[in-house]
Amino acid sequence: MTVADEVVGQIDAGLVALIGVTHDDDEALARKLAEKIAHLRVMDDEDGVMNRSVLDVGGSVLAISQFTLYGDTAKGRRPSWIAAAKPDVAEPLVQVVIDELRTLGVPVETGIFRADMSVDLTNDGPCTVMIEL
Repeated sequence: MTVADEVVGQIDAGLVALIGVTHDDDEALARKLAEKIAHLRVMDDEDGVMNRSVLDVGGSVLAISQFTLYGDTAKGRRPSWIAAAKPDVAEPLVQVVIDELRTLGVPVETGIFRADMSVDLTNDGPCTVMIEL
């Protein structure tokens, strides 16, 4: 992940976690999300079955704050961002997720909150999962 042509976060094997925060999210939910990410069995075992977690395989997480996950496109042609929490609420909660992942033993790389980031990834699988708590 780069900001202004400078690499700010990079992992090898692991997960890219796009983290959106809405108005009723709190620290308890952020910790629960970190626990879910750390233990979610979406990594292949020796038989090629998604049966292992990022912790099991010694992987890392690239955690990216992503308010656009709460874009509502139900009306019109321009998304509404009303469901996304304001930055002063979202940033600390994203940091709770990051800190909790690290506490659980997951190496975490991050971007820069509110920066214009360029993210390159190889989606090996492909496997994309949305976690709603």
